[in-house]
Amino acid sequence: MCLILFSFKTHPRYKLVLAANRDEYFERPALSADFWESNTNILGGIDLISGGTWLGISRSGRFAAITNYRNPLVQVDQPISRGEITRQFLESERLSEDFLEKINVKKPL
Repeated sequence: MCLILFSFKTHPRYKLVLAANRDEYFERPALSADFWESNTNILGGIDLISGGTWLGISRSGRFAAITNYRNPLVQVDQPISRGEITRQFLESERLSEDFLEKINVKKPL
C-alpha cells in the first residue's frame, strides 16, 4: 500500500515535512529522486517503464503525488500510467482545478 504523510507547521525548523513510500513491484525499475535531465525544473523519482513519477516538486512550487489505489470493480482498457498524471501536472502551467477537470473521468466507485 502506498502512503503519503504530511506534517504542516509542527516541526520547529521545517514548515512542511513529507514522508512517502513507493509500494510497487520490486522488478519495476526506477530512478531515485533527483532533478530530471529532461526537465531540470522538476525534482522527483522516475519510473523507468512508463516515464512518470509517483512524487515530485517543481522549482515553481508545483507538487504532485499519487498512490496506487485501484477499484477492483472498475476495469479500464489501456489505462494511462498513474505516474504520467503526476508528470503532466508537474510539467504544466495549468491551474490545479483546470488540470483536474481535464483528466476527470466519471467512473463509479
